[in-house]
Amino acid sequence: MELAAKIDSYGKPAWIGVMVLAFIVFWPFGLAILAYLIWSGRMGCWGKSGPGRWHAAHKHGNSRSQGKGATASSGNRAFDEYRDETLRRLEEEQAEFFEFLERLRQAKDKAEFDQFMAARKPGPEGPDAPDMRGGPAPA
Repeated sequence: MELAAKIDSYGKPAWIGVMVLAFIVFWPFGLAILAYLIWSGRMGCWGKSGPGRWHAAHKHGNSRSQGKGATASSGNRAFDEYRDETLRRLEEEQAEFFEFLERLRQAKDKAEFDQFMAARKPGPEGPDAPDMRGGPAPA
């Protein structure tokens, strides 16, 4: 495992490079290295080391938008207040934008429906009125 410790000293990019090189040379080696990385938790995305920073940010964003609780303090009260105010303002703007999009969709649907109804409205009624197929009325 001295080789693994040596590659660990270079970090995740070294592991990725070794894995890609192994796939190029002989694909079963690349597959074996990939399995080792997943099993050992070397990539830090799964298992022992917990979720990565992107998972935490995504979860944080969902909890705020659902109103499940406040965010963790950064230790700087002024920044926390600024962040909370900015997030509140952005959530309000997002809600207004979604309302605008809904009104826009309703207006478009109404215009299409009105156009459809106008196209299917029957013409003048009478014995000489053409029928819907374009020919003269049957006798």
